Amino acid sequence: MKNKLRYLIFGLLVFVSYAVSNSAVIEKELTYKKYTLGDTYKYGKGTRNFQWEKISNNLDRLDSFQSQNLRFGSLKNYKNINGIPPVARQIAMQKYSNGARPTVKDKFGHRRNQGIPLYALGQMDRPDRYAPDGSLVSIISRDLEYYKVVVESMDGEWLIPVRYVKEIEAKSFSKVIVVDRKNQNIATLEKVGDIWKVRSMNPASTGLDKPPYALPTPLGVFVVQSKKQKMEYLKDGSKTEIDGYAPYATRFSGGGYIHGVPVNLPRTEMIEYSPTLGTTPRSHMCVRNATSHAKYIYSWAETNKGLIIVIE
Repeated sequence: MKNKLRYLIFGLLVFVSYAVSNSAVIEKELTYKKYTLGDTYKYGKGTRNFQWEKISNNLDRLDSFQSQNLRFGSLKNYKNINGIPPVARQIAMQKYSNGARPTVKDKFGHRRNQGIPLYALGQMDRPDRYAPDGSLVSIISRDLEYYKVVVESMDGEWLIPVRYVKEIEAKSFSKVIVVDRKNQNIATLEKVGDIWKVRSMNPASTGLDKPPYALPTPLGVFVVQSKKQKMEYLKDGSKTEIDGYAPYATRFSGGGYIHGVPVNLPRTEMIEYSPTLGTTPRSHMCVRNATSHAKYIYSWAETNKGLIIVIE
Protein backbone atom coordinates (compact mmCIF):
# COMPACT_ATOMS: atom_id res chain seq x y z
CA MET A 1 0.00 0.00 0.00
CA LYS A 2 2.82 2.37 0.89
CA ASN A 3 4.57 1.63 -2.42
CA LYS A 4 1.37 2.31 -4.40
CA LEU A 5 0.89 5.62 -2.57
CA ARG A 6 4.52 6.55 -3.22
CA TYR A 7 4.13 5.89 -6.98
CA LEU A 8 0.86 7.85 -7.08
CA ILE A 9 2.48 10.89 -5.45
CA PHE A 10 5.46 10.62 -7.82
CA GLY A 11 3.13 10.49 -10.83
CA LEU A 12 1.22 13.56 -9.64
CA LEU A 13 4.48 15.46 -9.16
CA VAL A 14 5.58 14.56 -12.69
CA PHE A 15 2.21 15.72 -14.09
CA VAL A 16 2.36 19.02 -12.19
CA SER A 17 5.95 19.59 -13.36
CA TYR A 18 4.90 18.99 -16.99
CA ALA A 19 1.94 21.37 -16.70
CA VAL A 20 4.02 24.13 -15.11
CA SER A 21 6.96 23.82 -17.50
CA ASN A 22 4.73 24.00 -20.59
CA SER A 23 2.51 27.06 -20.32
CA ALA A 24 1.32 26.94 -23.94
CA VAL A 25 -1.82 24.82 -23.64
CA ILE A 26 -2.48 22.46 -26.56
CA GLU A 27 -5.77 20.70 -27.29
CA LYS A 28 -6.81 18.53 -30.24
CA GLU A 29 -9.67 19.80 -32.40
CA LEU A 30 -8.92 18.53 -35.89
CA THR A 31 -10.37 20.21 -38.96
CA TYR A 32 -8.34 18.13 -41.46
CA LYS A 33 -8.79 14.44 -40.64
CA LYS A 34 -7.13 12.41 -43.42
CA TYR A 35 -4.01 10.32 -42.73
CA THR A 36 -4.02 11.41 -39.07
CA LEU A 37 -1.18 9.95 -37.01
CA GLY A 38 -1.32 9.13 -33.32
CA ASP A 39 0.68 10.98 -30.68
CA THR A 40 3.02 7.97 -30.78
CA TYR A 41 3.04 5.55 -33.69
CA LYS A 42 5.05 2.64 -35.05
CA TYR A 43 7.80 3.16 -37.59
CA GLY A 44 9.94 0.23 -38.67
CA LYS A 45 11.10 -1.59 -35.56
CA GLY A 46 10.68 1.47 -33.37
CA THR A 47 8.28 4.33 -32.73
CA ARG A 48 7.92 7.96 -33.66
CA ASN A 49 5.91 10.67 -32.02
CA PHE A 50 4.72 14.26 -32.05
CA GLN A 51 7.04 16.14 -29.70
CA TRP A 52 4.28 18.01 -27.90
CA GLU A 53 6.53 19.20 -25.07
CA LYS A 54 8.99 20.74 -27.55
CA ILE A 55 6.12 22.16 -29.63
CA SER A 56 4.58 23.64 -26.47
CA ASN A 57 7.89 25.26 -25.53
CA ASN A 58 8.18 26.79 -29.00
CA LEU A 59 4.62 28.11 -28.85
CA ASP A 60 5.25 29.51 -25.39
CA ARG A 61 8.34 31.30 -26.72
CA LEU A 62 6.29 32.61 -29.66
CA ASP A 63 3.55 33.88 -27.32
CA SER A 64 6.19 35.69 -25.25
CA PHE A 65 7.83 37.09 -28.38
CA GLN A 66 4.52 38.45 -29.64
CA SER A 67 3.54 39.98 -26.31
CA GLN A 68 6.81 41.94 -26.09
CA ASN A 69 6.82 43.27 -29.65
CA LEU A 70 4.45 45.18 -31.91
CA ARG A 71 6.42 45.54 -35.15
CA PHE A 72 7.34 42.47 -37.16
CA GLY A 73 9.18 41.65 -40.34
CA SER A 74 10.62 38.78 -42.35
CA LEU A 75 14.13 38.43 -43.72
CA LYS A 76 14.51 38.44 -47.50
CA ASN A 77 17.25 37.01 -49.71
CA TYR A 78 15.56 34.43 -51.92
CA LYS A 79 17.97 33.45 -54.72
CA ASN A 80 20.37 36.07 -53.28
CA ILE A 81 18.13 38.80 -54.71
CA ASN A 82 19.52 41.29 -52.18
CA GLY A 83 23.12 40.16 -52.57
CA ILE A 84 25.12 37.25 -51.20
CA PRO A 85 26.16 38.32 -47.70
CA PRO A 86 29.77 39.06 -46.70
CA VAL A 87 31.84 36.28 -45.14
CA ALA A 88 30.93 35.84 -41.48
CA ARG A 89 33.40 36.19 -38.63
CA GLN A 90 33.74 32.42 -38.22
CA ILE A 91 32.85 30.07 -41.04
CA ALA A 92 33.03 26.37 -41.79
CA MET A 93 33.20 24.63 -45.14
CA GLN A 94 30.96 21.59 -45.45
CA LYS A 95 32.57 19.26 -48.01
CA TYR A 96 30.88 16.42 -49.84
CA SER A 97 32.14 13.09 -51.14
CA ASN A 98 30.10 13.38 -54.36
CA GLY A 99 32.27 16.24 -55.62
CA ALA A 100 29.65 18.96 -55.06
CA ARG A 101 30.90 22.45 -54.33
CA PRO A 102 31.46 22.94 -50.56
CA THR A 103 28.78 24.81 -48.63
CA VAL A 104 29.87 27.89 -46.67
CA LYS A 105 28.21 28.04 -43.25
CA ASP A 106 28.58 30.15 -40.13
CA LYS A 107 29.64 28.63 -36.81
CA PHE A 108 25.99 27.83 -36.05
CA GLY A 109 25.44 25.89 -39.27
CA HIS A 110 23.46 28.52 -41.22
CA ARG A 111 24.28 28.72 -44.92
CA ARG A 112 25.78 31.83 -46.49
CA ASN A 113 23.91 31.23 -49.76
CA GLN A 114 20.54 33.01 -49.58
CA GLY A 115 21.43 33.96 -46.00
CA ILE A 116 21.00 37.28 -44.23
CA PRO A 117 24.00 38.89 -42.49
CA LEU A 118 23.59 39.64 -38.78
CA TYR A 119 25.96 42.23 -37.34
CA ALA A 120 26.65 42.43 -33.62
CA LEU A 121 26.12 45.89 -32.15
CA GLY A 122 29.30 47.93 -32.51
CA GLN A 123 31.01 45.35 -34.75
CA MET A 124 30.22 46.35 -38.31
CA ASP A 125 33.41 45.15 -40.00
CA ARG A 126 31.81 41.79 -40.87
CA PRO A 127 28.69 39.84 -39.91
CA ASP A 128 28.83 37.68 -36.81
CA ARG A 129 26.47 35.04 -38.26
CA TYR A 130 23.70 34.39 -40.80
CA ALA A 131 19.96 33.95 -40.55
CA PRO A 132 17.90 31.96 -43.08
CA ASP A 133 15.68 33.65 -45.63
CA GLY A 134 12.10 34.01 -44.38
CA SER A 135 12.98 34.19 -40.67
CA LEU A 136 10.57 36.04 -38.39
CA VAL A 137 12.00 39.16 -36.71
CA SER A 138 10.83 41.83 -34.32
CA ILE A 139 11.85 45.33 -35.40
CA ILE A 140 13.27 47.52 -32.65
CA SER A 141 14.33 50.52 -34.75
CA ARG A 142 15.54 51.61 -38.17
CA ASP A 143 17.87 54.25 -39.60
CA LEU A 144 18.88 54.90 -43.21
CA GLU A 145 21.20 51.89 -43.38
CA TYR A 146 20.20 49.29 -40.80
CA TYR A 147 17.33 47.70 -38.96
CA LYS A 148 17.90 46.74 -35.34
CA VAL A 149 16.01 43.48 -34.81
CA VAL A 150 15.50 40.43 -32.66
CA VAL A 151 15.31 37.18 -34.62
CA GLU A 152 12.65 34.96 -33.03
CA SER A 153 14.73 31.79 -33.22
CA MET A 154 17.99 33.41 -32.02
CA ASP A 155 19.14 35.24 -28.92
CA GLY A 156 20.34 38.86 -28.85
CA GLU A 157 19.82 42.06 -30.84
CA TRP A 158 21.24 42.40 -34.35
CA LEU A 159 21.80 45.00 -37.04
CA ILE A 160 20.78 44.06 -40.59
CA PRO A 161 21.13 46.18 -43.76
CA VAL A 162 17.68 47.52 -44.69
CA ARG A 163 17.54 45.72 -48.05
CA TYR A 164 17.29 42.33 -46.28
CA VAL A 165 14.24 43.18 -44.13
CA LYS A 166 10.59 43.40 -45.15
CA GLU A 167 8.13 44.86 -42.66
CA ILE A 168 4.82 43.01 -42.44
CA GLU A 169 1.44 44.20 -41.21
CA ALA A 170 0.69 41.30 -38.89
CA LYS A 171 0.55 42.25 -35.20
CA SER A 172 0.24 38.66 -33.98
CA PHE A 173 0.28 35.13 -35.37
CA SER A 174 -2.50 32.67 -34.61
CA LYS A 175 -1.81 29.99 -37.24
CA VAL A 176 1.34 27.91 -36.98
CA ILE A 177 2.64 24.89 -38.89
CA VAL A 178 5.20 22.75 -37.05
CA VAL A 179 7.51 20.52 -39.12
CA ASP A 180 9.48 17.85 -37.26
CA ARG A 181 12.62 16.75 -39.12
CA LYS A 182 13.46 14.01 -36.63
CA ASN A 183 10.08 12.27 -36.76
CA GLN A 184 9.11 13.26 -40.32
CA ASN A 185 5.71 14.62 -39.37
CA ILE A 186 3.80 17.89 -39.54
CA ALA A 187 1.12 19.49 -37.34
CA THR A 188 -0.99 22.60 -37.81
CA LEU A 189 -2.13 24.59 -34.79
CA GLU A 190 -4.43 27.57 -34.38
CA LYS A 191 -4.67 29.78 -31.32
CA VAL A 192 -8.24 30.26 -30.11
CA GLY A 193 -8.37 32.42 -27.02
CA ASP A 194 -5.59 31.10 -24.79
CA ILE A 195 -5.62 27.59 -26.27
CA TRP A 196 -3.59 26.25 -29.19
CA LYS A 197 -5.93 23.93 -31.11
CA VAL A 198 -4.36 21.10 -33.12
CA ARG A 199 -5.96 21.16 -36.58
CA SER A 200 -4.05 18.31 -38.27
CA MET A 201 -1.38 15.65 -37.56
CA ASN A 202 0.18 14.14 -40.68
CA PRO A 203 3.20 12.37 -42.15
CA ALA A 204 5.67 14.48 -44.12
CA SER A 205 9.05 14.17 -45.82
CA THR A 206 11.67 16.90 -45.34
CA GLY A 207 14.80 17.89 -47.27
CA LEU A 208 17.67 15.48 -47.82
CA ASP A 209 21.23 16.74 -47.27
CA LYS A 210 22.62 15.66 -50.64
CA PRO A 211 23.94 18.66 -52.60
CA PRO A 212 24.16 20.21 -55.03
CA TYR A 213 20.42 19.77 -55.65
CA ALA A 214 18.98 18.41 -52.39
CA LEU A 215 19.32 20.43 -49.19
CA PRO A 216 18.01 19.87 -45.65
CA THR A 217 14.94 21.79 -44.53
CA PRO A 218 16.29 24.67 -42.36
CA LEU A 219 15.48 24.89 -38.66
CA GLY A 220 13.87 28.06 -37.33
CA VAL A 221 10.71 30.17 -37.30
CA PHE A 222 9.58 31.41 -40.71
CA VAL A 223 6.86 33.63 -42.13
CA VAL A 224 4.73 32.34 -45.02
CA GLN A 225 6.39 34.08 -47.98
CA SER A 226 4.32 33.26 -51.06
CA LYS A 227 2.18 30.60 -52.70
CA LYS A 228 1.97 28.79 -56.02
CA GLN A 229 -0.88 26.47 -56.93
CA LYS A 230 1.56 24.62 -59.20
CA MET A 231 5.24 25.14 -58.42
CA GLU A 232 7.23 23.96 -61.44
CA TYR A 233 10.69 22.54 -60.80
CA LEU A 234 13.63 21.94 -63.11
CA LYS A 235 15.38 18.72 -63.90
CA ASP A 236 18.49 18.32 -61.73
CA GLY A 237 21.40 19.99 -63.50
CA SER A 238 19.26 21.92 -66.00
CA LYS A 239 18.51 25.66 -66.00
CA THR A 240 15.60 25.42 -68.44
CA GLU A 241 14.10 21.91 -68.60
CA ILE A 242 10.98 21.52 -66.48
CA ASP A 243 10.80 18.11 -64.80
CA GLY A 244 7.37 18.45 -63.20
CA TYR A 245 5.45 20.41 -60.59
CA ALA A 246 4.57 20.36 -56.90
CA PRO A 247 0.91 21.18 -56.14
CA TYR A 248 -0.31 23.73 -53.57
CA ALA A 249 3.13 25.05 -52.68
CA THR A 250 3.57 27.43 -49.72
CA ARG A 251 7.07 28.97 -49.60
CA PHE A 252 8.70 29.70 -46.24
CA SER A 253 12.52 29.85 -46.67
CA GLY A 254 14.73 30.09 -49.75
CA GLY A 255 13.53 27.44 -52.18
CA GLY A 256 11.77 25.58 -49.37
CA TYR A 257 8.04 25.00 -49.83
CA ILE A 258 5.38 22.96 -48.07
CA HIS A 259 3.70 21.17 -50.96
CA GLY A 260 1.82 18.09 -52.14
CA VAL A 261 3.18 14.95 -53.80
CA PRO A 262 5.47 15.94 -56.74
CA VAL A 263 4.21 15.16 -60.24
CA ASN A 264 6.94 14.22 -62.70
CA LEU A 265 6.37 14.72 -66.42
CA PRO A 266 4.95 13.31 -68.65
CA ARG A 267 2.26 12.76 -66.00
CA THR A 268 0.13 15.86 -65.41
CA GLU A 269 -2.69 14.87 -63.04
CA MET A 270 -2.17 15.37 -59.32
CA ILE A 271 -1.20 12.51 -56.99
CA GLU A 272 -2.98 12.43 -53.64
CA TYR A 273 -0.62 10.34 -51.53
CA SER A 274 2.75 8.59 -51.53
CA PRO A 275 3.81 5.72 -49.24
CA THR A 276 7.20 7.46 -48.83
CA LEU A 277 5.60 10.25 -46.76
CA GLY A 278 6.70 10.08 -43.15
CA THR A 279 9.61 7.75 -43.85
CA THR A 280 12.97 9.45 -44.54
CA PRO A 281 14.08 12.85 -45.85
CA ARG A 282 13.95 12.82 -49.65
CA SER A 283 12.96 16.31 -50.77
CA HIS A 284 15.05 19.14 -52.26
CA MET A 285 14.72 21.26 -49.04
CA CYS A 286 10.91 21.27 -49.25
CA VAL A 287 8.37 19.53 -47.01
CA ARG A 288 6.23 17.00 -48.88
CA ASN A 289 2.68 16.27 -47.75
CA ALA A 290 -0.39 14.48 -48.98
CA THR A 291 -1.71 16.76 -51.71
CA SER A 292 -5.05 17.39 -49.96
CA HIS A 293 -3.16 18.36 -46.78
CA ALA A 294 -0.91 20.71 -48.77
CA LYS A 295 -4.09 22.25 -50.24
CA TYR A 296 -5.49 22.64 -46.73
CA ILE A 297 -2.35 24.51 -45.61
CA TYR A 298 -2.31 26.54 -48.85
CA SER A 299 -5.82 27.87 -48.08
CA TRP A 300 -5.49 28.03 -44.29
CA ALA A 301 -2.17 29.84 -43.66
CA GLU A 302 -2.16 33.38 -45.06
CA THR A 303 0.87 35.01 -46.65
CA ASN A 304 2.76 37.23 -44.15
CA LYS A 305 0.41 36.08 -41.38
CA GLY A 306 1.04 32.33 -41.00
CA LEU A 307 4.20 30.86 -39.46
CA ILE A 308 6.21 27.68 -40.03
CA ILE A 309 8.33 26.35 -37.15
CA VAL A 310 10.86 23.67 -38.09
CA ILE A 311 12.18 21.57 -35.19
CA GLU A 312 14.54 18.60 -34.83
